[in-house]
Amino acid sequence: MNDCKNIDNCPQAEACSPEEHKQDKKTGDKKSGSGFIRELTKGIIVVNPVFILILGLCPVLAITTSITNALGMSAGVIFVLLGSNVIISSIRKVTPSMVRIPVFIVVIATFVTILSLVIEAYVPALHKSLGIYLPLIVVNCIVLGRAEAFASKNPVLLSAADAIGEGIGFSIALLVISLVREIIGTGKLEIFGKQLFEIPGLSEHPLIFFISPPGAFLVIGVTMAILRLAGVMKYE
Repeated sequence: MNDCKNIDNCPQAEACSPEEHKQDKKTGDKKSGSGFIRELTKGIIVVNPVFILILGLCPVLAITTSITNALGMSAGVIFVLLGSNVIISSIRKVTPSMVRIPVFIVVIATFVTILSLVIEAYVPALHKSLGIYLPLIVVNCIVLGRAEAFASKNPVLLSAADAIGEGIGFSIALLVISLVREIIGTGKLEIFGKQLFEIPGLSEHPLIFFISPPGAFLVIGVTMAILRLAGVMKYE
């Protein structure tokens, strides 16, 4: 097949058929689409930031005592990841290499400030519950790591896919850990103040060890062991 990416600039324009140009365009679209899906899905399980890469454990240990906290932190991290990845990818070609990290931090801090102000205004109870861990998203190694390792080297669309995938993977980890910790540690499950169910006996005598940081380590370790047995964790 002739190398005819652009019929207007093709030196072999007379030899290039419209069908060949259409086929080249379809091939490029398929590659672009498959790249988007690959980046979107890899962060959910294959390179899950918590269970596989073991990143961002500070908020994971601290705020996964309830589903409410996990939902709030998950939404916040996805918002900051997506916004910062898109902006950093957009300016990657004009950002000097020597000052890229300060630039990344300023971009991330801008989105974190917006997030913090919105949550404080509309969900003050959640803002108080998340505490210092909300502004600490600025230096979360997941957010900063994706900015440095991916968004600064890839186009906007792929960077957005990477952010969404990593954010969903982080959210799944938070929700799984908080679900186990809250149910076993309190004997009940509440979401934004609404109780969904209560386990008789366990609610009167909960295993409060699970709502402490060591309990979080235990839940994370057991989950990682299950993933390894399932064949998901293939690399050391």
